[in-house]
Amino acid sequence: MDLTRAALLAGGAAVAGVINAVAGGGTLVSFPAAIAAGLAPLPANATNAVALTPASLASAWAYRRELSRDYRVLRVLLLPSLLGGIVGSALLLVTPQRVFDAAVPGLVLLATLLLFWQNLRPPRPSAKGGAGVSEEFALPSRPWLVFLLQFLVSVYGGYFGAGIGIMMLALLSSFAGNVDIHRMNAIKTVLASLINGVAAIAFVFAGAVDAVATPIMMAAAVVGSFAGAAVARRIEPRKVRWFVVVLGLVLTAKLAWDRFGPAAEPSRAARPDSPPQTVDRGATAAGTGFAPTSTG
Repeated sequence: MDLTRAALLAGGAAVAGVINAVAGGGTLVSFPAAIAAGLAPLPANATNAVALTPASLASAWAYRRELSRDYRVLRVLLLPSLLGGIVGSALLLVTPQRVFDAAVPGLVLLATLLLFWQNLRPPRPSAKGGAGVSEEFALPSRPWLVFLLQFLVSVYGGYFGAGIGIMMLALLSSFAGNVDIHRMNAIKTVLASLINGVAAIAFVFAGAVDAVATPIMMAAAVVGSFAGAAVARRIEPRKVRWFVVVLGLVLTAKLAWDRFGPAAEPSRAARPDSPPQTVDRGATAAGTGFAPTSTG
């Protein structure tokens, strides 16, 4: 791999680690960086999931102070996160490459719109105690509903991943009362680590990841996550989120044009349907305008 591609991978992963720790939505940076470095969408997604798992764990460790109070909530949400991550990663591995290629613009747009919606919501005040302020999660009387919603979020996370942090923050907000946003972010980070970790194991055993790109992205993302968690309490997450929204909209348009625009017609007509569980890194790289990455 040449230095330009390595720099794309490392830079995208490092920025994603920072964004995930601060605001969520980092996959909207690291995923297109992997495609720009030459990976086809399906292996780029699998490689991204594997590479960002240690970064999520690093962020979770950085939030250990906030997590010390919320083991009760984690116990409720861990099982549906585990099951959903398994189901989502299995769905990705049996999805034909051409189907995933066609779905990618819509998935990126969905994640971007979720982030856009989160930006439009009024900011949550940080709970500092006092009259009328609850500093504990009020778990709903119907825990099965929370279980189901978290399971569905986790299925999506195991399949694609971008935006799961935003989805989980929205779910936690529904029964968080005035709990500090940093505590919700800490829980979200742990659950994202579990979902990504389950998917990463499945992708590695299926041979769906790029052996050269993964360690480059992994190291950069861990550094970014530690940096992001360290500054998360000092910067305004909305500013980061708005930048990611703009990036996501541009990326959606680019991916949709590459896949469905006039220039894509000849390559689609000439390319046969790929079988399930394909990990051919070059099968769709031509459709995005990048050469396939050599894995040595």
